[in-house]
Amino acid sequence: MRILVVEDDPLIREFVVEALREEGYEVIHAANGEDALEWCGKRVADVLVTDVRMPGRVDGWQIAERCREQDPDLPVIYTSGFSPVAPRPVSGSLFLQKPYDPAEIVRAVNTMARRASPS
Repeated sequence: MRILVVEDDPLIREFVVEALREEGYEVIHAANGEDALEWCGKRVADVLVTDVRMPGRVDGWQIAERCREQDPDLPVIYTSGFSPVAPRPVSGSLFLQKPYDPAEIVRAVNTMARRASPS
């Protein structure tokens, strides 16, 4: 299972990527919305984990919306400590408030991965 992690803070991105890799997930990561959209266009992820507030012109809400255009059933996990934009989560998503423990992100990904996998 492949996870796309979009996080502009390098320390948070590093601990999330490491925690997910320790659980056996293949992890792709992007530091901004523009890079994330390139990955979304390639439909390489089974689960999207995205920070809401991002530098540049593309925020986490937009990343999820655009990725869902390519893959309507893509599970999405939003993370944020603060967002100046009104929430507009896609259906079938989860939201984690920062700061969070690495185990929380792993649990959230496990939950979304189970939803995405046919039993």
